Amino acid sequence: MAMPMLVIVTAFWWVPALGNVIAFQDYNPFSGGILGSPIIGFTNFAQLFGDPQFIRAVVNTVGITAFQLVFYFPVPIALALLLNSVVSGRLRAFIQGVVYLPHFFSWVLVVAIFQQMFGGAGLIAQILRDHGHAGIDWMTNSDTFILLVTAETVWKDAGWGTIVFLAALSTIDPNLYEAAAVDGARRWRRMWHITLPGLRPVIVLLLILRLGDALNVGFEQFMLQRGAVGSKVSEVFDTFVYWSGLRTGDFGYGAAAGLFKGLVGLALILVANRVAHALGERGVYSRS
Repeated sequence: MAMPMLVIVTAFWWVPALGNVIAFQDYNPFSGGILGSPIIGFTNFAQLFGDPQFIRAVVNTVGITAFQLVFYFPVPIALALLLNSVVSGRLRAFIQGVVYLPHFFSWVLVVAIFQQMFGGAGLIAQILRDHGHAGIDWMTNSDTFILLVTAETVWKDAGWGTIVFLAALSTIDPNLYEAAAVDGARRWRRMWHITLPGLRPVIVLLLILRLGDALNVGFEQFMLQRGAVGSKVSEVFDTFVYWSGLRTGDFGYGAAAGLFKGLVGLALILVANRVAHALGERGVYSRS
């Protein structure tokens, strides 16, 4: 049963991954290709680490990831707890449908909606002007860009992120809640001593995976807003690879950046998983 998936993974993941060899070549797809391009060792990486734009992209990416770990990662957990507390099944299904829906919107539509709400000619700016105040254009304010992209991410994906936590909540034994209620534990006590410990393995697992994906904060979202706020605050890892590798035709340089991103992600997963084991959690994997 696993054979079809193994074939797909091999054909579309492991075989293409061999193309990372171009990170160590002066790669030219039109004269020689992978087999004919000369090997230049770590020249692309030396050039990469000396590029101020690359350093800026890494700093922006890490800063946005850290900010979203604090202000976005807990939101699906809180939303799942609130949804789980809704007694009416029909009302819960309706709320779930409403909060899931933005996940299926493209980033083009999400940015357009936020532009209509928070742009210089948006709804909030118009209301402020109608009441004698100066309009505010948050969509072009580089100082609040990190708040803007986090708000967009929360609105788009927080509802979808609750699915895993709702599934984890459904596995908690209801008898534990009944026993705690008999012992006099109120709702907050039950949540603190039963619900959150039941969610802890899932929270740790998703946190490890998020750390492994730390350098991947998205491409479309930042690409669409780059012109409005400038590259100084919107340049992230994926947009850097596009502008410095694909657009310029320097594929070896772009591959070096992508390989660095993958190695950092792998290292973060290994470190976070080891920390999870030290805290008594299973993590992503454990040795038998």
